[in-house]
Amino acid sequence: MLALAAGLGGTVVALILLWLGAFSPKLQWTLTIVMVVAWLSFAFSAQSRVTFPLRTVSNLLAALREGDFSIRARGANRDDVLGEVLWEVNALGETLRRERLGALEATALLRKVMEEIDVAVFAFDGTDHLRLVNRAGERILNQDAELLLGRTAEALNLHECLEGATPRIAQIEFPGKVGRWEIHRSIFREGGVSHQLVVISDISRALRDEERQAWQRLIRVLGHELNNSLAPIKSVAENLVFILGRKDRADDWQDDMRSGLNIIATRSDGLARFMSAYARLAKLPPPSMRPLEIGGLLRRVAELERRLAVQVLPGEDIMIEADPDQIEQLMINLLHNAIDAAIETSGGVRISWRLDRGAVEVVVQDDGPGIPNPANLFVPFFTTKPGGSGIGLVLCRQIAEAHGGTLTLENREGTHGSEAHLRLPVNP
Repeated sequence: MLALAAGLGGTVVALILLWLGAFSPKLQWTLTIVMVVAWLSFAFSAQSRVTFPLRTVSNLLAALREGDFSIRARGANRDDVLGEVLWEVNALGETLRRERLGALEATALLRKVMEEIDVAVFAFDGTDHLRLVNRAGERILNQDAELLLGRTAEALNLHECLEGATPRIAQIEFPGKVGRWEIHRSIFREGGVSHQLVVISDISRALRDEERQAWQRLIRVLGHELNNSLAPIKSVAENLVFILGRKDRADDWQDDMRSGLNIIATRSDGLARFMSAYARLAKLPPPSMRPLEIGGLLRRVAELERRLAVQVLPGEDIMIEADPDQIEQLMINLLHNAIDAAIETSGGVRISWRLDRGAVEVVVQDDGPGIPNPANLFVPFFTTKPGGSGIGLVLCRQIAEAHGGTLTLENREGTHGSEAHLRLPVNP
C-alpha cells in the first residue's frame, strides 16, 4: 500500500493533465495505459524487493530454530541494507554450525570418557530416580543401563551414597563387587531441575598397596632403630657374661659390670623413648574445630619464645575453623626449629599471614643456614639435631593435613635461611 501511495500522486496529476489537454483520444488512452502499468509495475517490484529478502530471513531463522544450520541465503550483498541482513544471518548460521559441531564432538568425547573410565558415575533427579549411569556403574550393580534407568536409589541400594559426608570412604557390598569405595557427591541443574551426581571409585587395591608400603616403611624404621639399640646391648651383655664366667676376675670387674649395666639401661631408655615417639605419631586425635583468630594465636605463640625475639608482621584479623591446641602445637614446633636455625647465624625470625583464595597462609622465615637435605624433612625420625627425635615436622604435617591444609618447608630464594608455608582453609 505504501509503494502504491508513493506513485499515486504523480500518476493522478499526469492523467488529469493528459485528459484535460488537447490530445487525441488514441494518445490519451495509450499514455494512460502506459502510466498505470508502469506505476503498478514499479510498486509491486518495490514490494517484492522488500518482502522476498524478509521472507528469506524468516525461513533461515526458522531453519536455525529447528537446528538446521546448512541452509544459506543467496544475494547476501553487503552493499545494501537487506543484503547485509542476509549476510549476517548466513554468518550466524555458520557460527552456530561450528558451535554445534564442537558441542557434538565434546559430547562424544565425554561419552567415550564416561564409558572407558573405571569409576562408577550415577546421576539422580530430584525424586532420587536414576537418570544416567556409565559402564563402570553397570558393572558394580551387575545390570544393564536399560534395567537401571528410572529406578530409585532405594531400589538400587544406592540410598546411602546420597547421604552423609562427601567425600568419604565406606565399605559397601554391591551386587557386582565388594570393597572399599570413595564416594563423591555434587549438585548440578539440568532443565531447571536439581540433580545429584554420585561418583564411586574403588580404592581397595590402592589402599592395600599403601598399607603394604606403610608396613614396609614401619618395619624398616623399627628394624633400624631396634638393631641400633639391641646390637650394643647384646655385645655388652655377652661381655658381662664373660666377666662373670671368669674365675680370676680383675680387681675392677665390678666397675666394668656397673658400666655395662649403665650402657644397657641407657640404650633401653632410648629404645623406650623411640617407641613412645612412634606411638605419639599414631595416636594423634582428630581436630576439635572451633572458631580461631589466627593473628592472636601467632602473637601468643611468639611471646612464648624467650631465646630470641620473634618479629610478628602486621596482618588482618582472620577467623578460621580449627583446633586451637593442635595449631598452637604446630606453630610452637615451627618456631622452635626456626629459632634453632637463626641462632646458629645470629639471625632473626619473622611470622606473617595473609588471606589467599579461601585459605589463610602463615609464613615463618628464619635467617639461618638453610636446609641441607630437604628431601628427608618429613621422614619420621630423621633429624640433623643432636638429641632430636625426628617427629616434630612429621607431627606438624599430620596436624595441617588433618585440618585440610598443607605444610611445606623450603630454602629462601636469593638469600640464606628457610621458610615454612602453612595453608589452612578458612572453612575446612
